[in-house]
Amino acid sequence: MVNPGSSSQPPPVTAGSLSWKRCAGCGGKIADRFLLYGMDSYWHSRCLKCSCCQAQLGDIGTSCYTKSGMILCRNDYIRLFGNSGACSACGQSIPASELVMRAQGNVYHLKCFTCSTCRNRLVPGDRFHYINGSLFCEHDRPTALTNGHLNSLQSNPLLPDQKVC
Repeated sequence: MVNPGSSSQPPPVTAGSLSWKRCAGCGGKIADRFLLYGMDSYWHSRCLKCSCCQAQLGDIGTSCYTKSGMILCRNDYIRLFGNSGACSACGQSIPASELVMRAQGNVYHLKCFTCSTCRNRLVPGDRFHYINGSLFCEHDRPTALTNGHLNSLQSNPLLPDQKVC
């Protein structure tokens, strides 16, 4: 089990030294046949779990993700932080404890979730339109025809989304 972005390798382990390793999850001695190494610590296979879905990470892949003290499977990391963990508008990192807004799989800081035309912030309960990667409030939604067709509009009521599980 390797944490993406971490360059540390586990120290060599011999069969006789396994009983001396302590699990970072439960604190117990690891005497199991198999153990995991991630985030510079050893883990029982049963103890290294996703903070959100509780899946045992050793059973679902060879990598895990960490952010703000959370240990996550790939699916939950992407669900919570997007592919990059950054705001789709400003590109800055979004802390794990911060509320976010989402549109079409993109994640935004609350302050960055604004109409592309008037720059007013969109808040929970507002209707918005997402067109070609841009957000528009109900008042500023484009209505122009393109090649005889109305631009594909997605109208959504806005709901807040928390990043924490």
